[in-house]
Amino acid sequence: MTNEVLTCLKARRSCRNYTNRQVDEEALAAILEAGTFAPSGMGRQSGKIVVLQDPEDIAQLERMNAAIMGHPDAHPFYGAPTVCIVFADSRVFTHLEDGALVMGNLLNAACSVGVASCWIHRAREEFASEEGKKLMAKWGIDENYVGIGHCILGYAATKPAAAKERKTNFIVRV
Repeated sequence: MTNEVLTCLKARRSCRNYTNRQVDEEALAAILEAGTFAPSGMGRQSGKIVVLQDPEDIAQLERMNAAIMGHPDAHPFYGAPTVCIVFADSRVFTHLEDGALVMGNLLNAACSVGVASCWIHRAREEFASEEGKKLMAKWGIDENYVGIGHCILGYAATKPAAAKERKTNFIVRV
């Protein structure tokens, strides 16, 4: 069986090399809307998405991320012109799962509208720091929220590698 959703799920790959072209507003709106429709525990919608497109804001966050990674001169956002930070309300029991589902929807929706993406980690550590907490306060994000991940978005400068073969024991039917 084949349909658009299944084709997209099989085709999506992480991109680590972006052009400087900003994500089209219509595509970004569709991607963000898909994030808001992610499943969540008991429908509590514990997720929250902060969208950064200002190069200075992105550079600040990228420096924080690189420092946590232990490579302060690295560029873990790979030149992506849009960074979506997914947070989730830690007071909700399923917040980690809820946030991960928001990330998945963002990544898959991006592929469906021709936008490249990648999940970048270390958001939890960034926003547990004093600098991160100041950013959250600036953005109006309650201190009970934790960073789940960054969904970097843009247009691929080079085509990502093809998918690896799926492992043979991935599915166990009993």
